Amino acid sequence: MNQLPFAYRLSPEVGRAIESNAPVVALETTVITHGLPEPENLKLARDMEVVVRNNGATPATVGVLNGHIWVGMSEEQVQDLANSTPVHKISRRDFGFVIARKESGGTTVAGTLIAAHTAGIRVLATGGIGGVHRGAPFDVSADLHELSRKPLILVCAGAKSILDLPATLEVLETLGVPVIGYQTDYFPAFYARSSGIPVQVRAETPGEIAEIAAAHWNLGMKSAVLVAVPVPNDKALPEQEMESAIMQALADASEQKIHGKDVTPFLLARVSVLTGRASLQANLALLLNNAKIAANIAGEFHRTSKRAAA
Repeated sequence: MNQLPFAYRLSPEVGRAIESNAPVVALETTVITHGLPEPENLKLARDMEVVVRNNGATPATVGVLNGHIWVGMSEEQVQDLANSTPVHKISRRDFGFVIARKESGGTTVAGTLIAAHTAGIRVLATGGIGGVHRGAPFDVSADLHELSRKPLILVCAGAKSILDLPATLEVLETLGVPVIGYQTDYFPAFYARSSGIPVQVRAETPGEIAEIAAAHWNLGMKSAVLVAVPVPNDKALPEQEMESAIMQALADASEQKIHGKDVTPFLLARVSVLTGRASLQANLALLLNNAKIAANIAGEFHRTSKRAAA
């Protein structure tokens, strides 16, 4: 394993797994620090790790604690992160000042892609990626640009449905990020199973995804491979119901003059209230489902890599 930058810390378990080229799944932490309320946030963090382990991979929860970038956090460290003040939402631009000031924060999809790639991890599981904001096409999440730079398989439930999904997919196409529908022909809409927008390609199994990713990177491509997985059927919400709640939440955000990185956490919390917490239950279900599929993909990618090296 290459020498990591000074601020990085690997847990012994994650370090051993990376060293032995075993399957590892990175997990982001803004869902803990900014995305979910207590106590669901800490329970979700534990449950996602359990799901990853039960499906044959090592979980690597990524976050910044007291100026160190941890790849693989203990339960106590995750608790400390959730209770930190101030606690930052860390993307590419934020690492420097948080490290220099020895502060703490949850890593976004973009931040986790950076840390996982630096550590040598090839698979990441999250809920929904960021994207292009509705009514503000200049407001594009750093997640999309980082996906164009980091060769990881990212498993998600599409982009958060509070975003402009057609514009988000157009940007991903421009940036050269392949989007694979996992057992679906349509890009998921986070809480709803379909946005009605066709995906570029459909894959039925984790093995197929591992082979596509390996071929993509063996050709010299540097981007991530985005795997879009619909929310489990029993927790999915009707598209029309979600759209109504989102439009109301957007109006509330405008009225309260919510801007910048505070918009997404506000909208997610407001939509949860407007749907009687049904969106929260959908969010929890899709996160656990994505962790399971990511672990299966990591195992298949591990086997694909071993066959290629033989």
